[in-house]
Amino acid sequence: MKLAVLSREPDNYSSQRLREAAETRGHEVMIIDTLRCYMSIVAHRPSIHYKGEALEHVDAIIPRIGSSITFYGTAVVRQFEMMGTKSLNPSLAISRSRDKLRSMQMLARKGIGLPVTGFAHSPDEVPDLIQMVGGAPLVVKLLEGTQGIGVVLCETRKAAESVIEAFMGLNTNILVQEYIKEAGGADIRCFVIGDKVVASIKRQAAPGEFRSNLHRGGSASVIKISPEERRTAVRAAKVMGLDVAGVDILRSNHGPVVMEVNSSPGLEGIENGTGKDIASLIIQHLERALAEKPKRVEG
Repeated sequence: MKLAVLSREPDNYSSQRLREAAETRGHEVMIIDTLRCYMSIVAHRPSIHYKGEALEHVDAIIPRIGSSITFYGTAVVRQFEMMGTKSLNPSLAISRSRDKLRSMQMLARKGIGLPVTGFAHSPDEVPDLIQMVGGAPLVVKLLEGTQGIGVVLCETRKAAESVIEAFMGLNTNILVQEYIKEAGGADIRCFVIGDKVVASIKRQAAPGEFRSNLHRGGSASVIKISPEERRTAVRAAKVMGLDVAGVDILRSNHGPVVMEVNSSPGLEGIENGTGKDIASLIIQHLERALAEKPKRVEG
């Protein structure tokens, strides 16, 4: 089959591993810069052009849409969907997962464990907002943050009030969450493909740091997850509508809580940490999905 990887970083680890895995299984692969795609939006023959030529006969796409280009990136994915091309993750699911507030509301509605979370617009409600999440210490997060950027641990009530008021003064949307101290600066990245967790790693924050992101110096190690954690990760991905997802979980005193559901999880940390060929598992899943896809009847 003919595959397209939508990525702004064609040379990064994830893009190259997906290309390698697909070519090993006999597929034709191209890596396309998402922002260089442009579209003809018409009723009967929608199309996508790239570098002056129409992209035709693409069987499936693998979106690697960075958070900074979510709006345009999901528009490109929608256009491929309009053309009848299979997307590894649907455009709607990507949009849901990228909206932190919406995704947490959807997870909460389905009864999935979450940290106690507050959201407000007016600084008048800051004291009650802090009390709502159990007081300090607490975590303040930018809604648009990624890879640990825009996440602040406030250890005292005064610090929390100052940080929240500062962000609100900048007219920036934030979430205020309880701090799961018992997690010890560690979280679990569960890599979900279809209805299975195919790999999981523990990400431990660097000394003096509470954010466990590998981009911030965290370390990764293999971990055995519990059946409850496995079910939580799969359910969280399904609620978002994602076929492939990285689900980040904290171990709290009241069970696993979901921190985030990532629609474009990186492969480097999980493959190096577990020794598993995750890229090939993704391609195999896409092959099965295409085999089950009903054929379009022309005319």
